[in-house]
Amino acid sequence: MKNLASIRPRAIVLLSGGLDSSTVLAMARERGFEPYALSFQYGQRHIHEIVAAKAVAQSQGVTKHVIAQIDLREFGGSALTADIAVPKGRTADDMSHGIPITYVPARNTVFLSFALAWAETLGSSDIFIGVNALDYSGYPDCRPEYIAAFEAMANLATKAGVEGTQKLKIHAPLIMLTKAQIVQEGMRLGVGYSETSSCYDPGEDGRPCGGCDSCALRAKGFAEAHMKDPLYERFGMT
Repeated sequence: MKNLASIRPRAIVLLSGGLDSSTVLAMARERGFEPYALSFQYGQRHIHEIVAAKAVAQSQGVTKHVIAQIDLREFGGSALTADIAVPKGRTADDMSHGIPITYVPARNTVFLSFALAWAETLGSSDIFIGVNALDYSGYPDCRPEYIAAFEAMANLATKAGVEGTQKLKIHAPLIMLTKAQIVQEGMRLGVGYSETSSCYDPGEDGRPCGGCDSCALRAKGFAEAHMKDPLYERFGMT
């Protein structure tokens, strides 16, 4: 009898170690894909998301986890890759206007391009990404039109696409979900949220700051889902 893993379609899952990407990984597995996780050490201001990504990849049993090394600090322009303070205490109204300084220029384009290269070498036609267009802090590369445009470009950009041996699909299953709906889906799938890291400016031990946009959106999601955040429970936070 063939090993079941060998007959499942392969999928690349972009895994940051945060709440959204960890949920997407679980969704890809539920949909019958054999997951290959791709994370990036891109010069971000802390390593905790890499630590979290490793833990999530292990707990969810990915076939392979690659951590690609790139350095977006060369270009700066973001509070996550340059010596710029991370905004704290912004209201929901504040977050609904403009593009915040935590936006990393072209980050999702860079990440998806790496995923595209790996997908072609693996013979995979599927890439999963945890972008969200509702509770998304104003990032332009989290919108449905961006995902559609990248997918169209990707199918023109590879040898496999030109030869007709691959029709790439970018899966963005969270794109029209609220953060509360994402939390509910992850809880249903048994995602270990205590292992994840969403904070833009965590403490040395990985403790979330509780004040950045990402922490605020995460807290909003758990509150609206009427659930306690396992990560906050892990650190004894309310």
